Amino acid sequence: MLTGVRGPRGPVAGRSPWRSRGDAGLLAVAAAFTLAQLLLVRPWMGLGWDESVYVSQVSSHAPAAFFSAPRARGVPLLVAPVVAWSSSTALLRIYLAVLSGLGLLFALRAWRGVFPARVLTTAGALFATLWVTLFYGPQAMPNYWVAVGALAATGYFLRARTPRALWGLALSAALMAWMRPTDALWATLPLLVLLVGVRRWRRPAPLLVLAGGLAFGAAEWVIEAYVSYGGLAQRLSDASRIQGGLGWNIAVMDQLRGLSGRTLCRPCTGDPPPVVVTLWWWALPLLAVCAAVVAVRARRPALTLVPLACAASAAFPYLFLIGYAAPRFLLPAYALLAVPVADLLVHAVRAPGRFRRRLTVALVTVALTVHLAVQFAVLEHTVRRTTAAHREWARTAAALHRLGVRPPCLVTGYNYVPIASYAGCASAATGGHDANTTAAGIAATARRQPVAVLVRPGGAPPGYARSWTPARAGVLRVYLASVPGTNAPAIGAPGINAPAVNAPGNRTNSPAP
Repeated sequence: MLTGVRGPRGPVAGRSPWRSRGDAGLLAVAAAFTLAQLLLVRPWMGLGWDESVYVSQVSSHAPAAFFSAPRARGVPLLVAPVVAWSSSTALLRIYLAVLSGLGLLFALRAWRGVFPARVLTTAGALFATLWVTLFYGPQAMPNYWVAVGALAATGYFLRARTPRALWGLALSAALMAWMRPTDALWATLPLLVLLVGVRRWRRPAPLLVLAGGLAFGAAEWVIEAYVSYGGLAQRLSDASRIQGGLGWNIAVMDQLRGLSGRTLCRPCTGDPPPVVVTLWWWALPLLAVCAAVVAVRARRPALTLVPLACAASAAFPYLFLIGYAAPRFLLPAYALLAVPVADLLVHAVRAPGRFRRRLTVALVTVALTVHLAVQFAVLEHTVRRTTAAHREWARTAAALHRLGVRPPCLVTGYNYVPIASYAGCASAATGGHDANTTAAGIAATARRQPVAVLVRPGGAPPGYARSWTPARAGVLRVYLASVPGTNAPAIGAPGINAPAVNAPGNRTNSPAP
C-alpha cells in the first residue's frame, strides 16, 4: 500500500479557477454537505444552551445572557444578519448550513496546487461526513469555524508566495481568532514556530501576515477583557477557572466517551461506546503515521507533516489540559487530518498491480461504508435526543407564559439559560460558572417583575424562594414571584432590601463558587 506512490501534481495551467474538474468536485462536496445538514440535522431543532447565549447577544427576542470569559463575539456577529430581525430558528439553521458549506468550499480551495483535486475532494468528503461536523455545521457555535479557518490557514501557509495566498492566510487567521482566540493560537502554533525558528521557513511576509491576522481577529476579545473583565490576565484566569483549571488533565477517554453523541461530557462518566463507534477515532493516529511515511517516501514531507503538526497542536489542550470533553472541541484537528488521510487513501487505491489495486479498493470501500453507517447512526441518535431536550425547554417556557411569567421577566435555576431564552426572559445565576448576581439581587428584582426559579424534580428551591408560589412547568417545579398588578401568582414578600440583579449580558468580576 505504501510503495509505488508519487507526489502530488500541480494544478493544471490554463484553466479558469472555477471551471476545472477539481472545482466541480469541491462544489459537489460543499453542496452535498449543506443538503445533508438540512436533511439530517433538520432546521427546526431548537437552540441549545451555548447557542442561546451567543444568539441572545444580538437578538431582540430575549435579553442578552451572561457572556462568560472564554467566549468570543465571533458567533454573535456571524448570526447577526438573521437574528437581528428574525426569531426563526429554522431560518437561522438554513443560513448557517449554507454558510458552512461555503466555508468548507473555500477552505478546501486554499489547498489548490498543494494536493491534487481528487485528494481535496476526498478530504472534504471525509470531514463533511463525520457526525460531529454535520451536527455543528448549522449551529451557532464557534468550533466549526475555527476548523475551516485552521484548514484554510494551513493551506494558504504552504503556498504563501503570492499576494492572494497571503491575504487568504491573514483572513483565515482572523476568522479563527474572531471565533476563539486561544484555539486559533494553538492551531497556528506550529506555523509560527516554523516561521520563527526554522531557517528554511523564515520569511517575513507570511510571519507578519499570520501574526497580523491573529491580532486583528483577537483585538475585540482583548479590548473587551480590559473593559469588562478586569484585564487580559484576569480574563484568561477566569476562562481557565471556568474550564476547570487548565493543567495536566488527560481527557483522552473523556473524548472517547463523547463519540457516542454526548455533546458535553462534564463530568464524563460511564462506559465507553461500542468499539464499532470508536474504531475510526483510534485509526486516525495510525492513518496519520502512514500518511507521513507516504509523504517522506515521495520526498514531500512538509506538505503532510505541517497539517499533521497543526492538527496535533489544535487537539493537545483538549486531550491533555482540560478535565472534560465535548466532540466539537476536536473539529479543527479532524479538518486538518482530513487532507493527509485523504492523500493516503487516494494513493492507496492507485497502488501498482491490478490485484493489489482491486483488493485495496475493496477494503477501502468496505471500511468507508461501515464508517459512514456508524457516523449517520450516531448523528440520528444525537439529533433525536437533542431535539427532544430542546422541545422540553420550549414546553417549559410555554408553561411559564401560562403562569404569567412574560417579558419583562427573569428566570433562574435548573437549565435557566435556554429556558429563559425560549420564554423571552432575562437569565441570572447566583453560583456556578455564569454567576452574575446575588440572592438579594434576585429577590429585589422580584418586586419589579415576574421571576421564576426552576427546580428539577425532587430538588429544593433556594432560600430566598421558599415562600414563593410553587407550580409545575413541564417536568420541572417552578417557584414564582410577581409584582402587584400582573397575572402571575402572588408571592410572599422576600423582605430583603438589596440592589437589583445585574442587567442581563453585563459581566461582573465576582468569582463563581
